[in-house]
Amino acid sequence: MEFFEKPVAVRLKTHLDKYLVADDDQVTVRQSLSAGGTRRARWLVDHVDSNSHVIRLKSCYGSYLTASDTPCSLMMGKKVIQKSLPESTKEQLAMEWQPVRDGFQVKLKTSCGTYLRANGPMLRNTVTHDTCFTHNWMLFDVEAVDIPEDEEFDDYMSMITSFSSVSDELSGLEFTSLHSSPRTPILSFIKRSPFQQASVMDFFHNAKAVRLKNHHNKYLYADEDQESVSQDRNGASKNNRWTVEFVTDTHIRLKSCYNKYLTASNQPFLLGMTGRKVLQTLPPRLDSSLEWEPIREGNQVKLRTRYGQYLRANGGLPPWRNSVTHDIPHRTATLEWILWDVDVVDIVVQSPAPRPPPPLVPSDSFTSNDSSSPTTSWSFQEVCFSWSKHIHTYVHTMLLLLFSLIKLTIDELICVLQSSPAKIDQGRAIYYHVVSDDFGEMDEDAQGFCITFKGNEVGELTRKLEEETGLKGITVCTRSPLDGNLYPLRLQLPPNNVTMKVVVVHNSSSQE
Repeated sequence: MEFFEKPVAVRLKTHLDKYLVADDDQVTVRQSLSAGGTRRARWLVDHVDSNSHVIRLKSCYGSYLTASDTPCSLMMGKKVIQKSLPESTKEQLAMEWQPVRDGFQVKLKTSCGTYLRANGPMLRNTVTHDTCFTHNWMLFDVEAVDIPEDEEFDDYMSMITSFSSVSDELSGLEFTSLHSSPRTPILSFIKRSPFQQASVMDFFHNAKAVRLKNHHNKYLYADEDQESVSQDRNGASKNNRWTVEFVTDTHIRLKSCYNKYLTASNQPFLLGMTGRKVLQTLPPRLDSSLEWEPIREGNQVKLRTRYGQYLRANGGLPPWRNSVTHDIPHRTATLEWILWDVDVVDIVVQSPAPRPPPPLVPSDSFTSNDSSSPTTSWSFQEVCFSWSKHIHTYVHTMLLLLFSLIKLTIDELICVLQSSPAKIDQGRAIYYHVVSDDFGEMDEDAQGFCITFKGNEVGELTRKLEEETGLKGITVCTRSPLDGNLYPLRLQLPPNNVTMKVVVVHNSSSQE
């Protein structure tokens, strides 16, 4: 349930990288690749009061995801549809889904023991519920999404009117006046206060360049390849400096030392994970993926994208260690990963306009014919003192600028000498499970493992896995996406260090 505890709305991503969408006929449910960014792919999470282990998923049309009893043609499963919430408690059971965690993904189980299934390519885009043997067809990635402010009022009223007691109390209200009003009486608690926005931007007030320090005591680091972004402990490095550009009163851009912008990309960080890569880019047109909204959290800030994700400094074992993604944390243990300390390293100096020096002939007394008069002597001394003061200030300013340029040049030279050599090939990530019986069925509670492997030879991979697992005489297999069966690896591994998922079969179990 931890995937659904905090999010108000979610998107469910299938193993085919498609999203579960509610069709326009307000009955059909299917998979879609192109509609992932629309309202039809968004499902409101409705917690059931009588059972804390199950949820209901409400579409943008106000109908609920329902496991029907209607058989689906050409297959054993039954249809999954949209349906309005009935009054009968027995009929409501078909709309209740129990999330069952499987690694970083979930399975949705019905009250009758079947699972929500996104069917494969041969049964294109169909969604059913069944007890199937194709395990990955039942796995879904859960992506939390924000509801845009222009839709919050309609979703709020839809949620209220779904309860009969509250609906009766609101039946006499004039909702037309509420729609035409600024919605202040109902939605004022949703909008952020303008005073909070002003205090958040104080972190970056007059800031020309900043460093962002995460809770791992590492800094946001622009890698030398001028594309990747990672974490680094060396706070003195120029790669940790990010120039601040103000887009609006609430959004900023951050530019690296390579004159590229911190960008929230759409590229997934790892296969099957919700987090997406954060990169350095310089697009021809500056779009919303370069804009970050600072949100205050005590003495720290969270940087949110235009799409509701947060800049996150990942921790743990490789490949997560020192990586930076944008995502919405689903666990309490990772909530601090999106918090950043802002260190201002350079400020914008707004120097006042210099006052002009007094004239060389300040008064008529200076031109008096009486050279011995005290008034003429005092005016001359005042002029000399004023000019000497301005000359001293000018020389002092020029010396400060000269020393600053010399120090900056020395710092850049030290950074170049201390910079690490070019990155070498780190190999590919291999995710593997060890099967527990002869048919390749894995334990439901089994935890997958990950190793980093360099090379393309199956034999080398087999020896590497034998060292990791401590088993002898193993066979490295892959699971077919069509029938779910295991097939041994015979040829070389795919090129370009593509991430792979394999299954380790202990040969002694098949010989007994």
